[in-house]
Amino acid sequence: MQIPAPFEYARATSLDDAIALLTRYGDDALVVAGGHSLLPMMKLRLARPDWLIDINELHELDYVRRHGDELRIGALARHRTLLESAEIAALFPIMTEAERVVADPIVRNRGTIGGSLCQADPAEDLSTVCAVLGAQAVIRSATGERVIGMDEFHQGPYETAVEFNEILVEVRIPIRPRSSSSYEKVERRVGDWAVAAAGGSVTLAADGTIEDAAIGVTAVGLSGRVTDAEAVLIGHRPTDALITEAGRMTSAAVDPMTDQRGSVEYKRHLAGELTQRVLKRAIARARRQEA
Repeated sequence: MQIPAPFEYARATSLDDAIALLTRYGDDALVVAGGHSLLPMMKLRLARPDWLIDINELHELDYVRRHGDELRIGALARHRTLLESAEIAALFPIMTEAERVVADPIVRNRGTIGGSLCQADPAEDLSTVCAVLGAQAVIRSATGERVIGMDEFHQGPYETAVEFNEILVEVRIPIRPRSSSSYEKVERRVGDWAVAAAGGSVTLAADGTIEDAAIGVTAVGLSGRVTDAEAVLIGHRPTDALITEAGRMTSAAVDPMTDQRGSVEYKRHLAGELTQRVLKRAIARARRQEA
């Protein structure tokens, strides 16, 4: 039986209390909400905190609300909440599609968007989704808040910009007119980590050309967005040939490893094919917004 190393436990009663506990215990403390990523790592002794700070009582961080031209999501919003949100489905179908393939119902009932982003697993779906949507992370400490983009938030596998005395409190996603998005994932079985996945977002100009585009991939050895493939799309009318080229460039940009889920060649093929699929769906959805 795998069991975690010994640790102490504290249940935060407010956001200020959580930050105070993190400040007190420093690098020896980790935050837990759903725990479906952290606890398996603790069982394998890959994570060995001296203190676990439980933030499940911080109900003020559990929300999805529109604020001007942004959708704001509290860090404690559960996957199930995001999956069932009609507003998210209308504004950001990429997130709804990703949430359908996040693990299983047990994980979706307890896991949170904040936990997913802070885990920073290269095979984690919402990190790709938030990067593609140009989301910003709101991080709070005892001295105030700072707001940073996903490119700065994620600093490598299992590494984020959140310091020991800080906590992620909110994710902000810009709402753009004539925009839409999509996500697709290939997995060996339901609830498994991705063999490969891709997300895409497209904004159309009034003349039908692509004004802005974003492409992200999951589990294929590339963090952040596929900027070269995005640049090929911008300023042009969407055609099959253009989308095929963006898929080809994505396939060339990724750096997967051969493992039990597939070979390097197979994963490269998937990255390119899935990129083409999500771009076509995102474009079709953006066009329907114009109609």
